[in-house]
Amino acid sequence: MPVIHLITRIHAPIQRVFDLSRSVDLHAVSTAHTGERAVAGVLGGLMALEQEVTWRARHFGIWQNLTSRITAFEPPAYFRDSLVRGAFRRFDHDHFFSQHGDVTLMRDMFNYESPLGFLGRIADRLFLKRYIKQLLVTRNTVIKAAAETDEWRRYIPPV
Repeated sequence: MPVIHLITRIHAPIQRVFDLSRSVDLHAVSTAHTGERAVAGVLGGLMALEQEVTWRARHFGIWQNLTSRITAFEPPAYFRDSLVRGAFRRFDHDHFFSQHGDVTLMRDMFNYESPLGFLGRIADRLFLKRYIKQLLVTRNTVIKAAAETDEWRRYIPPV
């Protein structure tokens, strides 16, 4: 099963980065190039434990639905979203956050299993793992840009 690891350094407080990472609205911005939008479950705002969202997006020219649920939640250090249903056999996306001075380290660990057995494993090697990694890198770039500017205020409600 492929695992994708990413580390992103963000000059912003840990709580802000944690909240932006679970924002349905910012996620939609980061995946706009796929036409991705929330179509069921939590349609906007911040995800919390046991909440689900169904995304509709076009990948490889095919419109797909994918439902994920927040299955672990330890603010502001960690959360996990897991596949409920969709094109993958399974996935768990672990999000880890740690504060180091004025920098938050955001670590992603995306562990997944492709459908179609042997054919899925070939797809992983040829293009799928690289495609998923680029989606995550793009998402993290958008989170970083929002967190390090006043743009974050559009996605996190005032306390």
